[in-house]
Amino acid sequence: MPTAIDPSSAARADPRASLAIVGNAPGIGPAARAIDAATQVVRFNNAPGFGGRTGSRVTHLALVNRGGQMREWLADPGFLDRPVVRQAEAFILPFPMLPAEANAPEPICWTREALALLRPLGKPVHLLPEALHAEARRRLAPGTAGCPNPSTGFLVSLALLRDRPAESGPVEIHGFGFAGWPGHPWAAERAWFAEAAAAGRLRLHPPDATDTP
Repeated sequence: MPTAIDPSSAARADPRASLAIVGNAPGIGPAARAIDAATQVVRFNNAPGFGGRTGSRVTHLALVNRGGQMREWLADPGFLDRPVVRQAEAFILPFPMLPAEANAPEPICWTREALALLRPLGKPVHLLPEALHAEARRRLAPGTAGCPNPSTGFLVSLALLRDRPAESGPVEIHGFGFAGWPGHPWAAERAWFAEAAAAGRLRLHPPDATDTP
């Protein structure tokens, strides 16, 4: 993994270690064995399917730290006891912390509160820097009208792939449906993943559109 998202054990410090990135699209199918076989397993937010058909391992859990989802987690007294939270070895917060004056009058950034919430677990928490966001926007701009707003899945995948050695094996991508909130440039993100797959950097395992969550 890149130094921005350092591994939490020496065995995973090898940047060539196998890596599975598991999205949350419905219809991911029974991929538990393949996902759990990876040295590093990155999941997102509520990680549906964790402990079942998408496997039971998680080394890094990405938690969106802006907007209503984090506000809900902060209000949930049982959040830290969720299995995926307990089992994660480290956390990724995809957005840099906004200065206090930029987070008013209606707060959207919950980074300070998220850091305080996670601190008792004693595990590393990594914030993706603004420079990565700028790079993501540059990469997506050719296929986007206006300024692109990258998804959390794209930001985390870019962070993990950009510094991965060329001789490493392809990253296994599960559960990315390239659909959801209409503010994200899904078509441009799908094209970037397809290009990376064609270059041998990753393998896409698309969800079955006929399956149910």
